[in-house]
Amino acid sequence: MGPYLSQPKTEKTTVTGQNQVLQYAATHMQGWRNTMEDAHISDINIEPDVHLFAVFDGHGGSEVAIFAEKHFKEELMKNKNYLSKNYEKALTETFFKIDKMLQEPSGQDELNKIRGVTDEASLAGCTANVALIVGKNLYVANAGDSRAFLNRDGKPFDMSKDHKPDDDQEKKRIERAGGFVSDGRANGNLSLSRALGDLEYKKDNRFKPEEQIISALPDVKVTQLTAADKFLLMGCDGVFETWDHQQILNFINQELKNSQNLQKATEKLLDQLLAKDTSMGTGCDNMTCILIQFK
Repeated sequence: MGPYLSQPKTEKTTVTGQNQVLQYAATHMQGWRNTMEDAHISDINIEPDVHLFAVFDGHGGSEVAIFAEKHFKEELMKNKNYLSKNYEKALTETFFKIDKMLQEPSGQDELNKIRGVTDEASLAGCTANVALIVGKNLYVANAGDSRAFLNRDGKPFDMSKDHKPDDDQEKKRIERAGGFVSDGRANGNLSLSRALGDLEYKKDNRFKPEEQIISALPDVKVTQLTAADKFLLMGCDGVFETWDHQQILNFINQELKNSQNLQKATEKLLDQLLAKDTSMGTGCDNMTCILIQFK
C-alpha cells in the first residue's frame, strides 16, 4: 500500500481566532498520506497578553503529537520558570517534561489509549515548534524540522532552524551516544535529530536527556516584535518542501491584500503546495500551517 493514498485528502480543518493584538488561522490537511499525524495548539490569552501557538508533526504514529498538544500548555504554565517569567528556560524545561511524562507508565497508557492498543510500547515521536508571545516579545522553541518565520519588512526572518542528523553538531552527539548517521538519517531511520518521543533512542542511562541519540532539547530564539513584523508563519516540514520562505511570504501577502481573510490565505497556500501526484515525493506530506497576523 505504501505511505500514500491513490487520491489526496484535500479537506481542511481550520480554526481561527482574534483579540485586540493579533488574529490567527490554523489549518490542517492530510494530503497524500495514509494517515494524519500532525497536531497543533492555537491558544490566545492563556493569561493576559500571553499567547501560545505550536506545531507538532508526528512520525511513526500520531500519538506523541496528540499527547504534546494535550499537555504542553498545562505543563508550561505550572513550570517554576514560567511563573517567574523566565520564559526561555520554561520552554526548554517543558520540552523535557513532556518527554519524561511519555516515559512514565501513565504516559505509556495514554499513548496506548490514543492508538487503541493495550500494551505495546509506542515508538512514535513528533517535532515541536512552539511560539510563545509575551507582550512584544516572541519566543520560538524548536526541536526537529517544523519551522517558524516572521514577515519582517517584507523579508522572511527565520525563527528556527532544522535539526538534521548530518549537521556537524548533531552528528557528533549521535555518534557519542553510540548511534550512527547513514543517508542523512539517525541510525538509518529518523530524518531528524531532535524530537519529542522516539523513546527507543533515549534509553542509555549513561547520557543526559540532551546527550541521547535523539534529543528533545529545543533551540530557543527570542526577538522583539515591532511595527515591521506583519505576521508569523509556522508549519510542519510538508509546508516548506515546495516553496522557499520568500515565495510563501509573497503568496500570503498577496492573499491578505486581496481578501484580508486569514483562513482563505492558509487554505489556498496548502492547495498551492500540494503535489499533483506522488512521483516526486515533495508536496505529498501532511500539512499544518498557522498564520498569526499582528494588528
